[in-house]
Amino acid sequence: MKNKIKQLAGKLNNFYVIFAGLFILWMAFFDGNNLYSQYEQHRRIRELRKERDFYKNSVEQLEKEIAELNRNPKMLEKLAREKYLMKKPNEDIYIVQE
Repeated sequence: MKNKIKQLAGKLNNFYVIFAGLFILWMAFFDGNNLYSQYEQHRRIRELRKERDFYKNSVEQLEKEIAELNRNPKMLEKLAREKYLMKKPNEDIYIVQE
């Protein structure tokens, strides 16, 4: 038992093992790409992917609306009247706020 402990202590005193341990500690905690910054970067990537998906869905929805407006002139007229308050000549517009 004592012999195994001496062997382990001899290995731990080895310069390369100590150097490798210090190198791992340095890279994990003190380097510019340490574990915390890696975690933050992965979190930011997840947020950006969610944002990208949201905007992709928004673009798809708007493209469908544009296609519908190009196909259906009544929908175009409805949008122009409701959103942009356009009117035909000789018409009066009354805006009712709720």
